[in-house]
Amino acid sequence: MTDLQITLFGAGGVFIVGVFSYNKWQEYKAKKSVERAFSTDHDDVLMREGDAPAVEAQEPVLRQEPRFDAAPAAKAEPSFGAPPVAPVSDAPVHAEPSLADADPVAATPAAPAQQEVSAASEQATSLVDPLIDCLLPLSLEAPVRGDKILPVLQTLRLVGNKPVHFIGLHVNGDWEPITHGGVYTKMQGGVQLASRSTALNELEYSELVTRLRGVADEIGAEPEVPDMMEVMAEARNLHRFVAGHDAQLGVNLHTNGAPWTISTLLFALEKQGFDVRPDGRFVMPDGEGGYLFSLSTNVTLAEETTPRLTLLLDVPCVAPARDGFGAMVACAKALVGRLDATIVDDYNQALSDAALAEIAGQVQEFYQEMDAADIPAGSTRALRLFS
Repeated sequence: MTDLQITLFGAGGVFIVGVFSYNKWQEYKAKKSVERAFSTDHDDVLMREGDAPAVEAQEPVLRQEPRFDAAPAAKAEPSFGAPPVAPVSDAPVHAEPSLADADPVAATPAAPAQQEVSAASEQATSLVDPLIDCLLPLSLEAPVRGDKILPVLQTLRLVGNKPVHFIGLHVNGDWEPITHGGVYTKMQGGVQLASRSTALNELEYSELVTRLRGVADEIGAEPEVPDMMEVMAEARNLHRFVAGHDAQLGVNLHTNGAPWTISTLLFALEKQGFDVRPDGRFVMPDGEGGYLFSLSTNVTLAEETTPRLTLLLDVPCVAPARDGFGAMVACAKALVGRLDATIVDDYNQALSDAALAEIAGQVQEFYQEMDAADIPAGSTRALRLFS
């Protein structure tokens, strides 16, 4: 089969999926129109005596969905030896609801109530992020309680390997993660556009749309589905950025004498502060449940000795303030004294202090590029993308 035939078959498949999805959408809209015309069964939980009074839902401020080609003017586009991020400015731009309604009568910043609101809004944005998620607005037919819709939402948590999250507009006017006891007048879904491994593709998006409509039917909502071609362009654009900034730095320790026995290594690594994870990895904890860098013995579990250790830093997943590279180099130098070893590169050439300092400078430049793209290293956004 020639490349042309394969291409034509692929294009035909995508066209058939698009036509099928369009027909199902038309059928769905007709069904919903009939249901709205003849159904009066609404959830009047806000009108019951003793419940919180109904609050008129504020219309969220509309804003354009952030894109990688629309970075703030004061920030330079990332260029850390990565392929340029293809612009998608010629694609139609659709406005999405803001995740936090503006309130001109807000309390002073020191007020505890506003601090709680800010925390809830920040948590909501970390779940449904306009920069790295495809936003999926859901208009509710009537206010709903969180405990009523949570079991339904739990059925749509992943599409392929891309996480799907939902947040709600509470009756108090704040966007927040949907919880038991909350009452919501609007909802917003989000599917992550890319991960370290792949971008969201057409088949995953078609599956998402089909399953989302089933969820919407069960909770009494009307989804707003973005155009597939625009979503695919944004997903590929984001994945190019992730692939171009997927940096892992390693330094090696090579024995100056006989290979180390694994039992000797375990004792030395424990003294140095390493933890052994359930999967067998050695990691240096950061004090907050995460880790700064990992260590590999470069041999299988069946081996009893090794002549080489590798310390590895996952650069985009460690915040600059933690100085992961500096901590890793300091650990390597401490192990040199414990194990009688030499710090070498991947070609067994000794790494001088000057060479290590040069690498540290490149790491700082890398951090600046990630900041310029509004994806700071070690942030929730970066951890989601580089997973």
